[in-house]
Amino acid sequence: MLKTRIVTALVSLVLIGVVLFVVPAQYAEWLIGVLLIAGAWEWSGFLGLSATAARIAYTAAIGACIALVYFVVPETTPLILQIACIWWMIAFFWNLRFPTAIPHPVRWVCGLLVIVPLFAALILIFRLGIEYLVFILLIVWAADAGAYFAGKGFGRVKLAPAISPGKTWEGVIGGLLLVGALAVAVGIWRDLNIGVFLPFCLAVAALSVVGDLTVSMFKRTAGVKDSGSLFPGHGGVLDRIDSVAAAAPLFALGAGWLGLI
Repeated sequence: MLKTRIVTALVSLVLIGVVLFVVPAQYAEWLIGVLLIAGAWEWSGFLGLSATAARIAYTAAIGACIALVYFVVPETTPLILQIACIWWMIAFFWNLRFPTAIPHPVRWVCGLLVIVPLFAALILIFRLGIEYLVFILLIVWAADAGAYFAGKGFGRVKLAPAISPGKTWEGVIGGLLLVGALAVAVGIWRDLNIGVFLPFCLAVAALSVVGDLTVSMFKRTAGVKDSGSLFPGHGGVLDRIDSVAAAAPLFALGAGWLGLI
């Protein structure tokens, strides 16, 4: 299992590198859209839809929203990102109340709030510069890696046992410490205001944890362990992008507001 996870991770890194640095920008953006539409298909599995046609219809609706944002009304991106940040703050308190029943119509809307703003954020960040997209991924990966190793070594106090029993507060702190070190290093390298840049990166990392927990909450509600099986050993698309889904909108908005880009 560990070998499969490592191989999948390495292949994924190579593919990300090819998409970001080799594939023409417009095609790379389309590939991001295709990946997130695959995520919409996985989300349709959380909705209690038994008919394949209904799942296809839901996925197509999300795809249509993505196309609308990309081709027709790209100027709505800032508003979409603001709505997303509000949604993720609500999701934080929602996680605290779990387990609670989540009505199916609410699950439908939540899929829209997770996937479409993520697409808008990733496209905006990508157009600002590949280095920014790489950095948001590094923040999320550092938070995840720090949480894993700190949790393994020191984890005692459960973070959200009803949602993700393996996560601990010690793990979260370890993840934030690693992100803090990354932020300080990048801030010094790029001559940024550390007093602004460090708290911003920590906030992005903290919200990435909310994204992870929120998707896990919907998986538990649907009674599934993984959202899919596209990535052997890692699960589906949503299993890979859950943290980024919450972190990217805040990063895209905050970097502009704080004058970091």
